Amino acid sequence: MAGNKRWYKTWWGIALIIILTVFLVLAVAIGFYFIDRVKQSSQDIKAKNVNLAGKKYQILDNNNYWLGAAKPKIIIYEFADFACSYCKNSYPNIREISLKYQDDVKIIFKDYPLHDESASLALAARCAGEQGLFWLMHDKLFQNQGITTTDQLAELAKQIGADVNRFNNCYSQQKYLSQIQKDFTEGNKLELTGTPIWFINGYKVEGDIPYNTFIQIIEQLLKN
Repeated sequence: MAGNKRWYKTWWGIALIIILTVFLVLAVAIGFYFIDRVKQSSQDIKAKNVNLAGKKYQILDNNNYWLGAAKPKIIIYEFADFACSYCKNSYPNIREISLKYQDDVKIIFKDYPLHDESASLALAARCAGEQGLFWLMHDKLFQNQGITTTDQLAELAKQIGADVNRFNNCYSQQKYLSQIQKDFTEGNKLELTGTPIWFINGYKVEGDIPYNTFIQIIEQLLKN
């Protein structure tokens, strides 16, 4: 009889089930989104307070790639990750500063790979560096974040004028992985929690530093 029809078989029962299902799916999706954002925020750091004071750190020279002055008044170490969104924001600033203060500032790049694909990207940059093309690959990797496959990386190497066969051999042999590991181990000893992190004349500064703030820091240090 119609009066004995189970509630979940009625039109309103079916509609209620559909609404609850959609709500549950959305709730789970939103939950995963915020978990992912929290995880990323612990790795990719936006600039916090910029204060050159307190403890000074001694950073190791592992024959890293650098820009700027050979005999600088200011040394800036950047611990960065090619898959980091805030590092991508910072890389044009590095280029401009190295030109603007080419006689005073030396910027040294350190690998601190935190994302799944980051070590492979760092390896690609160093294999390009073997041919004198590190900084061109550095820029290409940030400009093309999301590229991860061997073929895609080889295409970037081709675009910057690298010998692709030599690049592929270097990459497949993981030739510079131990040097990347040295940087990463050093970063862990320095208790880094994300990227980018800078050491400006030994003082630690966390996050993506705006260009104008960088200029203020450099000008102040040059006056002292």
